[in-house]
Amino acid sequence: MRSAVVVIVLVVAAVAACTHTPPPACITVDLTCAPGYVPTFDNVYVNTLAPSCGSTNNSCHSTAGHNGGLSFGDETTAYNDLLLPAHLDPKRTRIDPGDAACSLMIVRTDSPGADYQMPPGDPLTEPARCALIQWVQAGAAGPGSAAQ
Repeated sequence: MRSAVVVIVLVVAAVAACTHTPPPACITVDLTCAPGYVPTFDNVYVNTLAPSCGSTNNSCHSTAGHNGGLSFGDETTAYNDLLLPAHLDPKRTRIDPGDAACSLMIVRTDSPGADYQMPPGDPLTEPARCALIQWVQAGAAGPGSAAQ
């Protein structure tokens, strides 16, 4: 009987730990923020996505990790994956070029402390988030494109 109670307590604790608040459809973003670098995809990839989300130190979206159907293993794959619908919400794309406030990637990276925050644990720095926001707002041009 005692082992059954322990199992029930563990199951309840595990289920409680898995509660997940879905990200909102849109958030308020500061389009006048100061980016840490020129907001082009090449810079976003090299300065933020690869080291924070796709490196071997944080393999959530590395070639090996590929969580949520999203890989930052190389620039072309990263860009193409970002333009696809989100893995868990196929009606919503990860990036909505020209609409940073309603782009899932921006909502998730610009929500420190939320349980849907990306990357999990340490949020991106303000300058890195700003560069992401401004890149998406400017139309999310792909690799090799100059800043607009």
